Amino acid sequence: MTQLTANFSLHELTKSETALRLDLPNEPGPTEIANLTTLAGEVLQKVRDHYGKGVKVNSGFRHPDVNTKVGGSKTSDHCHGMAADIEIPGVPNHELADYIAKNYKFTQVILEFYTQGIPDSGWVHVSYDPKNLKCQTLTAVKQDGKTVYLPGLQA
Repeated sequence: MTQLTANFSLHELTKSETALRLDLPNEPGPTEIANLTTLAGEVLQKVRDHYGKGVKVNSGFRHPDVNTKVGGSKTSDHCHGMAADIEIPGVPNHELADYIAKNYKFTQVILEFYTQGIPDSGWVHVSYDPKNLKCQTLTAVKQDGKTVYLPGLQA
């Protein structure tokens, strides 16, 4: 198994239930693997080290066909190996998003579909493009059946 950092493997950052279910390829190329290694080293491993707990990767790299099937953005950083959707069991997702935003460089941190008062609701999207470390924070919510991105990390 290819390790990207001490605690993150290529397998866990490319595993996709959607790809398995639909028999779609989800293999990154060398550029995407390099990007996943950077994401893991610059953010994911540091988050794991800080909390001392495993980081659950819900979604990492997505082949464009997989990304389409999950309803991802056509410009998603997931397709380039530059993004992961994560959670840490026992850590409220709002707290996790806030910690990343205050302590690391990143492209985007999005608190996705979090419900105040339900700490494990939603998940945290974090992306890392070394050429675009704009440190943008957003909150994704549903309004009238559509996903809307609000500025900042809304509680």
